[in-house]
Amino acid sequence: MFQDEAGFGRISEPKHCWAPAGVRPIVPRHHIREYYYAYGAVEPATGENYFLVLPHANTICMNVFLQELSKQYSDDTILMCVDRASWHTTTKLETPKNIVLFYLLPATPEMNPIEQIWKELRKRGFKNEAFKTLNDVVDRLCESIVSLSHKCVSSITGRQWIIDIACF
Repeated sequence: MFQDEAGFGRISEPKHCWAPAGVRPIVPRHHIREYYYAYGAVEPATGENYFLVLPHANTICMNVFLQELSKQYSDDTILMCVDRASWHTTTKLETPKNIVLFYLLPATPEMNPIEQIWKELRKRGFKNEAFKTLNDVVDRLCESIVSLSHKCVSSITGRQWIIDIACF
């Protein structure tokens, strides 16, 4: 599995959209910096995935994510590729017995296919919208995550080099 986390919040940036010729579209925008974080793990060959929405990107929340992932796949051994965020490499990280972490090379987010899932979630639920509350952000994030089918996740993350490794 490939793991990562991404922030979703009330800050918004206008995105491109269609409008009639000569009309400049008006889109909402604000600069409130409140976030929740989607923690996710995906298996590109099958599209199997697991997500949690947590309040911070830190060691405590990463430990919660790993414990819940471990429970969800208690009969499996999970080889999980992670980046080198400080909360992934700290000695305070409590890795369950059925999860083995291995690390991407530094500064290579393009090697982690779950990064494309974050782009898809932003496209599906966060384009040109200003949310009134942080709870509205969390609700939309959960709706967007639930809308991802295994087939969709596999098509977004299933790069040939990953499939080749998974099948050997």
